Amino acid sequence: MNIISKTNDQNTNSKTLEQEIREEISDKKEQNLVSKSISYSTGKYAFDIDSDEKILDLFQDGVKDWWVQKFEKYREFNEGYFTPPQRQAIPRIHYGRNTLICSPTGSGKTLSSFMSIINELFRIEKEEGLENSVYCIYISPLKSLANDIHVNLEEPLVEIKEILKEKYGKEDIGDIRHAIRHGDTTSYQKSKMLKQTPHILNTTPESLAIILNSPKFKEKLRTVRWVVIDEIHSLADNKRGVHLSLSLERLRELTNNEFVRIGCSATVEPLDEVASYLGGYYDTETPRPVEIVDTRFVRSYDMELICPVPDLIMSTPEEISKKLYGELHKLIQEHENTLIFTNTRGGAERILYNLRRKFPEYTEENSGSHHGSLSRDKRLEIESKLKKGELKVVTTSSSLELGIDMPYVDLVIQIGSPKSVKVLLQRIGRAGHGIERIAKGRLIALDRDELVECTVMLKKAREGFIDKVQIPKKPLDVLVQQIYGIAINGIIELEQVKNIVQRSYNYHMMTEEDFKIVLNYMTASYAGMEDRNIYSKIWYDEETKKIGKSGKTARMIYYMNIGTIPDDFSCDVYVRANKDWIGKLDEQYLDRLEKGDVFALGGEHLKFVYRRGSKVYVDKTSEKPNIPNWYSERLPLSYDLGKNVLEFKKTAIEKYGNGILKEWLSELPIDNNSVESLYGLFGQQIQYKGNDSISLPNKLVIEEYNGEGYDGYKKDKKGKTENKYLYIHSNYGRKFNDGFSRAIAYKISEHFGVGVLVSVSDTGFSLEIPKKKRIEIVQIIKELTPNNVYDILKLALENTNLMKRIFRINATRSLMILRNYAGRKKSAKRQQVSADLLIHYAKKLDRFAPLEETYREIIEDSLEVEHLQEILGKIQSGHIKLEHIEVSVPTPMSFGLATLTASDAVLAEDKNNLLKLFHAQVMYKISKKGK
Repeated sequence: MNIISKTNDQNTNSKTLEQEIREEISDKKEQNLVSKSISYSTGKYAFDIDSDEKILDLFQDGVKDWWVQKFEKYREFNEGYFTPPQRQAIPRIHYGRNTLICSPTGSGKTLSSFMSIINELFRIEKEEGLENSVYCIYISPLKSLANDIHVNLEEPLVEIKEILKEKYGKEDIGDIRHAIRHGDTTSYQKSKMLKQTPHILNTTPESLAIILNSPKFKEKLRTVRWVVIDEIHSLADNKRGVHLSLSLERLRELTNNEFVRIGCSATVEPLDEVASYLGGYYDTETPRPVEIVDTRFVRSYDMELICPVPDLIMSTPEEISKKLYGELHKLIQEHENTLIFTNTRGGAERILYNLRRKFPEYTEENSGSHHGSLSRDKRLEIESKLKKGELKVVTTSSSLELGIDMPYVDLVIQIGSPKSVKVLLQRIGRAGHGIERIAKGRLIALDRDELVECTVMLKKAREGFIDKVQIPKKPLDVLVQQIYGIAINGIIELEQVKNIVQRSYNYHMMTEEDFKIVLNYMTASYAGMEDRNIYSKIWYDEETKKIGKSGKTARMIYYMNIGTIPDDFSCDVYVRANKDWIGKLDEQYLDRLEKGDVFALGGEHLKFVYRRGSKVYVDKTSEKPNIPNWYSERLPLSYDLGKNVLEFKKTAIEKYGNGILKEWLSELPIDNNSVESLYGLFGQQIQYKGNDSISLPNKLVIEEYNGEGYDGYKKDKKGKTENKYLYIHSNYGRKFNDGFSRAIAYKISEHFGVGVLVSVSDTGFSLEIPKKKRIEIVQIIKELTPNNVYDILKLALENTNLMKRIFRINATRSLMILRNYAGRKKSAKRQQVSADLLIHYAKKLDRFAPLEETYREIIEDSLEVEHLQEILGKIQSGHIKLEHIEVSVPTPMSFGLATLTASDAVLAEDKNNLLKLFHAQVMYKISKKGK
């Protein structure tokens, strides 16, 4: 672990840390690893500093004056000139410490990262003059955030220079230049940067990778001494962050010097692993030290869960809608600017439409919607108005979680569960921008599963819990891109490439075999590759052990095709019999579809038959859908929060048994309607089927329902329901349940030769299987072990739409399929056609890199096999008991699974009626027990 110290806003052990720092700095200076711009001659070290005056003394003339003038008015609230993250981070960065700053939105963490850098740049300019080159790189995951930071930097740089001129007579002080360079930057602006190079370069991960291969501009990066990564949590858990990690090691190679690494985030966990990701390694053995400034919980939050009605089952949709919009209107009118988050883009549009329709106060001038499906100009217009406080209410899905400052927003409303504490705090933190202001948020739950999730979420947030990020390990497609970039820059020894790669945290565990797989692919060593237009990216000389680029167009191919964000497309849906066009489906929706699955589209129930490229062929059917229409868009419940939901259920059962459940619930930040609904849910569940019907941390419930009592299920000739339903209450989130359900369905098909219809949610999944087959579900689950589940998932994925889509994406990332070539763009649809032809060839080869990565990405990242192995291990050891119960009516905690596919607008009435039917049947059975 490469953490020297974890710090919060309490005192640290200065003496011990000072000795440690002195020794390390001395070692680094001897190795020429210390950034030349940082002076240690003052005799002060970060941990000597125990007062604001000493921190201010670190600043140069002008910088200190600016800070005092700017933050004098906050002294009383902050108990000094600095907020907690600033007090901890500024000295560390000043003395060249790699630093991870974790602090809420509005607490000053961005200024924490930049102030020591600005101070040092003014010192260098004053003493020796800045070179015409880059000293600091700021990396943002979003262009809008990059633009916002660019504007925010202008103020201190201009005002400090004015102070130096007016107060200190420094008329000859030069400008500290800063500029943005990303995908929207024009060729003219780029050429201008060569002549007048920004000292602070504001860019994105993708643009940094391109700059590293720019023959002229990359030379401007040799002087880089600081790299700031903003919103690091949004990069660390995905391939954009992997790409960035390798770019940083390439930058380290270019500078031939250790630069200071600074990461910022409001919500991130685990801190030590994210710090490890930020730091990487000095070499294959030694991790770079990274200090953690942990002030995540210094800000006040006012959060509460609201349920529109006391009984979500018996209330009509009209009653719930009326109460919902009445509550929204009341909250919006009580606040200056309100931001409403929903879990889908369609939900954001629907909320705005209904607010305008029901209340004349909301017009096109004072309300709006912001999400990824809107044009860039429309999004920028909404962002501009938000910054100025001109919009009374804005609805959004996830596009405003990060990015611009919104100083006038004083309330955030989250409709539905945001699925993780991390996302909850990120969204609520958008309200009341500033550490002195309270972040006020209201969650509104519209079904009982969401009530449980949101209650647990608020409880855990109050306890300081944040869900863990999962950092990808050894993605081969990203590695192909970066090795290609290295080779394009010049002939290089393969061993040197390996050293660069293994300094990245994501690739530190790369083996010789892993490198061999990548090398075989990149040198086109497999027979038949060129026959399929798969050409070598690099050459490798066995004698010299060096690699170099292949082909004259390599640099242009690299520029036009790198990056990790995939293209996507919609598929046209046709009826197989008459080729009638029904509508369009998002391609990600197809990931879950298997032959025989039923879904709703355009008011029709359709049975999936097959897919050819971008065309989907279906048969019309009267059968009930088993795949919900929102499947591909909603966020999945985090595994960590899912485990806490099970802990909550355990406590709720105990409180119910002691007769104090309602009192306990009333102590949580939830309204009376929420208390009544949750009390009813647990009470009805326990009265109907007892404590054993509820999954707990040490118990997994499998509920078997015979399907009788509801006319909507498929019947045989005798009028009996043909299938039975197994509800597996594995409350570990949709990713986990997707993997678990695929493995079980595969084993059932293998043993019994029958197809299984699967519906997946965050609370578990349902399996629809023929009644005539006697399937011992407990035995099937016990056949899955931590050792065999990975291979079972590989078999289960064969020929699935998910496999085909991810192979296309990874083949494109691996530059096997080029999105752009010779001035022509290849659409995602045409990419898929090419991928469908190539995947059959790839499966015949021994460990073909793009295919290997496809399996890894799906099984490790998308299906969370590590978590699945953890739970299967506990089942094997007996720490989790399997509880199989048979029911004639689904239990209340299965209502969500039983009505899962009736949760779209087309089937809303069916869902409501089915819920009422099941509820009435449960209440009747409870009443019979009472007699």
